[in-house]
Order: sequence, then structure tokens, then C-alpha cells
Amino acid sequence: MADYFTHFSCLLNVGTPENAARALELYNTLSAEGATEDPPSEGFLLSIEPQYGGKELWMRDDVTGDPERLIQFVKRCAAEFGLTGRWGFQYANTCSRPRLDGFGGSAHVIDLATGETVAWVYTDGWLASVLDGGNGDA
Repeated sequence: MADYFTHFSCLLNVGTPENAARALELYNTLSAEGATEDPPSEGFLLSIEPQYGGKELWMRDDVTGDPERLIQFVKRCAAEFGLTGRWGFQYANTCSRPRLDGFGGSAHVIDLATGETVAWVYTDGWLASVLDGGNGDA
């Protein structure tokens, strides 16, 4: 049997060390919400990175992570701390065994001020579409 994983690692600058500490509270709330879902969200790990002045959050998967939960968290932080500009991340879908559909990935960019998606790409199905004569547009 194959196991499927989603891997990512990214930073979010929340402006101040005080905001970073408050972000941990937001993270705990979001994690508690995810634990009540059926099935529970895989979530992600979060830590404050002192080498960036204590205002950068490092978000990453443990064994596997939930990109949608990560996006929800970033949007909450953006609204709570008045963040602006663009933020994005990329992730990889992997598999513990060779499977034809076991590998792919995505990248997602959001406008922090509005919470709107600026652009995204998802490779699931892209290769098959192009091989079937498509141009690769989603």
C-alpha cells in the first residue's frame, strides 16, 4: 500500500515579535478547529524564527500537511495584523511508492490585503491534459 504526502515549507512576515506571539494563539485556535473536522485536518507546524528578528513565522509540514489550512491561517494573520502585499508558497505531492498519479504539486499566491487569490497553478491532471493534446491551461 502506498502512502501519500504533501510537503511545504514557507515564511510569513507578521511585522513585529508581538504579532508573531499573537499568531501562535491564532494557530492554536485554527488547529483546534481542524481537530474537530471529520476527517481531522493534517494541519502544519509553526514556529517563530529568531534569526529574522522574531517577526517571521516558519510554517511547514510534519509528515504531511494541509495547504488549505495554511492558506486559512495566513489569511487570518493578514486580517488580524493588517498585512499587505503578496504572499505565496509552493508544495509538493509525493508518494511512498511509485504510482502514476502519486506526484505533483502546486503554487498559490494571495493578496494579503484582500485575501483574494492572485494566481495559482496545480499540476494534477496537467500532464495528462497536455499529452492528450491540450495546451495545459487549467
